[in-house]
Amino acid sequence: MDALILNRHEEQQDERIADDILVERAKEGDREAFGELVRRHRAKVYGYARSYTQEPFMAEDIVQEALIRAFLHLGTLIDSRRFLPWLHRIVRNQAYTRLQKNPQKREHVFSGLRSDHAEPSHTDWEDLDSILHRLGRRWSQPVDADTNPEEVLVRRELLQTITGMLHCLNPRERQIVESHFFDHLSPLEIARLFQISQANVYQVLSRSRKKLIQEKTRVAVDQYVQSRKEAGNMKKAVLNKPEAFSLRTWVTGVMALHGMLAATERSMSLPMVMGLSGHAFRLTVVPENIHIAGPTMFDFGRVLEQGLRNLGFSSRSVSEFKPNPSASINANQVEPSLLSANAREKRQLSQTLPQALELIHRSVDRGYPVLAWDLFIPEFGLIYGYDDEQKLLHAGDNCGHQTTIPYDHLGRGLIEDLFVLALDESFEITQRQMLIGALQMAIAHYHGEEPTCGAAHGLDAYAKWLDAFEKKTIEPNGNSYTLAIAQDARRNASAFWKEIAETWADPAFDDIRPACLEVSDLYGKIADGFAQLCTLFPFPAGGEPNDPAQNEQAIALLTTIEGQERQVVALMEDMLQALTA
Repeated sequence: MDALILNRHEEQQDERIADDILVERAKEGDREAFGELVRRHRAKVYGYARSYTQEPFMAEDIVQEALIRAFLHLGTLIDSRRFLPWLHRIVRNQAYTRLQKNPQKREHVFSGLRSDHAEPSHTDWEDLDSILHRLGRRWSQPVDADTNPEEVLVRRELLQTITGMLHCLNPRERQIVESHFFDHLSPLEIARLFQISQANVYQVLSRSRKKLIQEKTRVAVDQYVQSRKEAGNMKKAVLNKPEAFSLRTWVTGVMALHGMLAATERSMSLPMVMGLSGHAFRLTVVPENIHIAGPTMFDFGRVLEQGLRNLGFSSRSVSEFKPNPSASINANQVEPSLLSANAREKRQLSQTLPQALELIHRSVDRGYPVLAWDLFIPEFGLIYGYDDEQKLLHAGDNCGHQTTIPYDHLGRGLIEDLFVLALDESFEITQRQMLIGALQMAIAHYHGEEPTCGAAHGLDAYAKWLDAFEKKTIEPNGNSYTLAIAQDARRNASAFWKEIAETWADPAFDDIRPACLEVSDLYGKIADGFAQLCTLFPFPAGGEPNDPAQNEQAIALLTTIEGQERQVVALMEDMLQALTA
């Protein structure tokens, strides 16, 4: 009896896992996930097959073949949430293939699809319009009493989805896509059918898939806005302009975090936000040339969400990043036209745009602005309002940008990355817990214990930076920007430790208060060293970092800074040990 109860419990647990999650696992090769999908839907799929052929043995063969094809082609499923309609389509096509091989059986089965109205006697199953003509006429008629309503609904939704998406393709692309997805022909078979090379088939399928994904995203955004309209949620909501837009800091991610916190009951000083979130202690550089992307080459979700936890908040984020490294683009060195609205229109829509919009609506409706990446330039900004009728977002940053952005421009900036992050819930956290979290985060960063994202982090960043100076491979603009970020971060680090020493009155900090002041003094000296380097290599021009004289001076200053930074790390490790003892 206990074993039976346990098995039922396990089955209930499995049922709680959504189909789309199982599909994503199956795409990664998880056969057990695919087996669970089959277990859930096999009876329904068999019913689909029986609706096309009255022979149970043929229906079983169709199901078996369809499941094999589904497993092999699972990677082509664009929307994981539509697994069942997609599997139904494969069953239908397998049934058509079988019935074409047996004309008598085909005529018997398809007589159930015919009506008394005039209809072409022949359906070309390789032509989408011909298929849709036959199925569309059937779906437009009253449903028979013995017809499964759920099946009719699924087929009608499938019709609407297909017609809406495939119209974005040209005739040639449609023919090849239909052959691949409807008839499950291999690229070799398609190449022979259309008398083109397999390479051309792959090119057409790849190009068509991108178009279909874009069309799917457009439809999803329209459906999302329409659903808000139908629910009576269409409105305009704009919060007060964040005061963070006037903050004088180069670390725009912290500017955005500060602006989010200002809308809560836990507003803090800029140095405190920068310290507790870990950004006061970060140093990230691109080896070889010290590219401008260095300071923002980190795992946004991991670092920002962990920083917010140190501040007493859980958070939610939506992201989609392009595989090409951002270090290949410098916004200061591209044609201005590439930063224009027209340029955004030509870039790919992010597939996560509907989810991002939903997160933005939810957060703004709760009174909290949303952190977002690359709204105007590759920096962080804040979204603080929306207008559903105009499909516009109200956004700005502390780099001089403040305007409205169309919904579909989100994620179509120069880098073509989408990242939005919103506060979720606050939770009780003590100052001691905050500081322990910040110290753990800072020390892990200094020792390189985080994903590299193609850059050098913490103490290792100094070695790579010095190496680039010694090799004289420095890119002036990126180097001067990285210096400005480092100087700003360390200046705030100094203020952070001083604020703790002077204002955190809890006796628990008495033992580390002298160390806080010592670390504050060291960070002040580090910031002064970076300030000298900023004078030597001012942003945006960047000076002459590869000039022998300036190069030698920079190496001496950076070597001194590295030594001071190592002293800081040792002191912070001692403080962490004291707090956790």
